[in-house]
Amino acid sequence: MALLALYARGGAAWALGFVALVPWLCSLSAQRSFAATLGSATLMAVAYTAAAFAWFGTAIGSYTQIGAPTGLVVLLLLAPLFQPQILIFALVRHATARRSGPVLAALAGACAWVAAERLIPKLLGDTYGHGLYPSALLRQAADLGGAAGLSFLLLLANEGIAVAIAKVKTTATAIATARAALPPLALAALVPLVLAGYGLARLPGVVPSASTDKPLRLGLVQSNIVDYERLRKEKGAYAAVREILDTHYAMSYDAVERQHVDAVLWSETAYPTTFGHPKSQVGADFDREMLGIMQSAGVPFVFGTYDQDDAGEYNAAAFVAPGAGLLGMYRKTRPFPLTEYVPPWLNSAMLKQWLPWTGNWLPGNGARVFPLRLADGREFVVAPLICLDDIDTGLAIDAARLGAQALLTLSNDSWFTSQPQGARLHQSAAAFRSIETRLPQFRVTTNGYSAVIDPSGAIVASAPMGTRTLVIGEVPIPPAGATAPTLMVRWGNWVGLAGAAFLVLLAAVAARPVQHHALAGDANAATLPVGGLKVAVLPPVARMAAGLLRAMSRLGLLWMGLALLQDDA
Repeated sequence: MALLALYARGGAAWALGFVALVPWLCSLSAQRSFAATLGSATLMAVAYTAAAFAWFGTAIGSYTQIGAPTGLVVLLLLAPLFQPQILIFALVRHATARRSGPVLAALAGACAWVAAERLIPKLLGDTYGHGLYPSALLRQAADLGGAAGLSFLLLLANEGIAVAIAKVKTTATAIATARAALPPLALAALVPLVLAGYGLARLPGVVPSASTDKPLRLGLVQSNIVDYERLRKEKGAYAAVREILDTHYAMSYDAVERQHVDAVLWSETAYPTTFGHPKSQVGADFDREMLGIMQSAGVPFVFGTYDQDDAGEYNAAAFVAPGAGLLGMYRKTRPFPLTEYVPPWLNSAMLKQWLPWTGNWLPGNGARVFPLRLADGREFVVAPLICLDDIDTGLAIDAARLGAQALLTLSNDSWFTSQPQGARLHQSAAAFRSIETRLPQFRVTTNGYSAVIDPSGAIVASAPMGTRTLVIGEVPIPPAGATAPTLMVRWGNWVGLAGAAFLVLLAAVAARPVQHHALAGDANAATLPVGGLKVAVLPPVARMAAGLLRAMSRLGLLWMGLALLQDDA
């Protein structure tokens, strides 16, 4: 648990990701029954949640006003639901080890882990591979398989060390121990070496070099106004909105007039009411005032607000351009469960009575791109993401496929005010969207961490938490179509699906001998010659390799067929 806690905190502790699971894997291998395996996995889910996400439990307690200790207890009780991949990993690994040995069990377990994370929605979109973010070299492989691919490789590295330890315990002589332990140790060591080698080869070509073209320069307004409700109670609704807007106006003026930015970004829900659909005359006056000030600034503005239609309200981002006014709205695709969105089947008056803090916003309908037309005539295609949207790999990939040249991320991380680790982990997860798509990202938050992130995932400019500050950052933007799409953009979030396909294939192969013996038992008339027949049986590793090659060839044929159909369409 201590290793996991250090790994989750980041920094130089990223190297612990290759060994942090080894003690549990050794303990897991000693379990002899499914019940014992499930019990071990449940305890691990609790320990994993406590080590990496204790801050989330205290945040839940503070937000719902049940108290931080109670919130933490609730989170730990729900740990198996919060981290279901751990239970699925352990059970699949145990079942495979009983039949096929530790090598195939390690591969099947890793596939089960990433498949579960892909197919079962996780509240925070977290994965074990996010812990490699502090390593500038190792994280670059995320453009091939995403953060899930890093998780898969980290699991295999941990498994290699665990297998080596098991070999040491079961061999008597030093020579036999070395022969048994060296191969799995070598495979474990190969993982970071391959990742580092790919990073060294890939990194120089990732970030566009400065050219004669001007980079895109944006101003991010981090207002540090974190409690709109308290402000409303203290000063009244009108005075609260007045203070919020005046703060943003002043900081935006500084960005435009003194810092000469190309565009200005405000954070999620910076304008705390529906823009363009005023609910009162005062709201209409605020709308007109905002449009006038933004028009006179002469640069595009993107800001968090709310949108509305006949179905209800949405957490949204508004795009305002000089001379054109409101260009359009992006509606947040992934509202936070309960606090922002309640499914219709669960929504009721009784729920509102029990949980008065639940929200009633509706989800949007996926990625959208907008033109960012600058005063000097340049135009870029950008894609907004709001808060929890930036943990969704699929949304960023969809945006890249729609032609986005940059990501604009708006977030309100004010509920992390007393849990800065949560805000840091959120920023790290968001940075992976830039690595996977190789798109720069301008990320503005209410009170930190605001940052400008380049296509390698590196932070170009940033601001600490709890400060009112203006973050100015610029990155070169290649012309549309100038860079080839990454494997992640081409194939989508494929690692988890490939893991699931491998498990299905493995189950089918495992079922075949049973069917063969059943048929042989019914065919009593059939006889086999006795003696003189020699059968060569491949070792388990070779059989596994052959099976993988067959599976890859079949998947490749399927992929080519789908590609041809898409081209025909």
